[in-house]
Amino acid sequence: QVQLVESGGGLVQAGGSLRLSCVASGSSFSNNAMAWYRQVPEKQRELVARISSVGRTIYADSVKGRFTISRDNAKNTVYLQMNSLKAEDTAVYYCKMTMSWGSDYWGQGTQVTVSS
Repeated sequence: QVQLVESGGGLVQAGGSLRLSCVASGSSFSNNAMAWYRQVPEKQRELVARISSVGRTIYADSVKGRFTISRDNAKNTVYLQMNSLKAEDTAVYYCKMTMSWGSDYWGQGTQVTVSS
């Protein structure tokens, strides 16, 4: 049973930083791509950043240069370092694992609120 547990969300002022963590269990973490998504009420969940099993990264245009995704395979953990936060970054952030055969697993989400 794959389980993803996010942490690190909270309330921060605009211009501040947060680091989100997502710990995975129940799977071969190093073989799978990991991603962070975010969602605000009444809008679709959107991709924030993704990191492949070999470390290739992609970012949404809205976060390029401000957010950094990374992974520590020894700790089964993926991180999202968020700098220069803006009010529009306010959302629930979700971690997703994509298995090599295409199945997706999601965490429960962590709230990030940026006050302006």
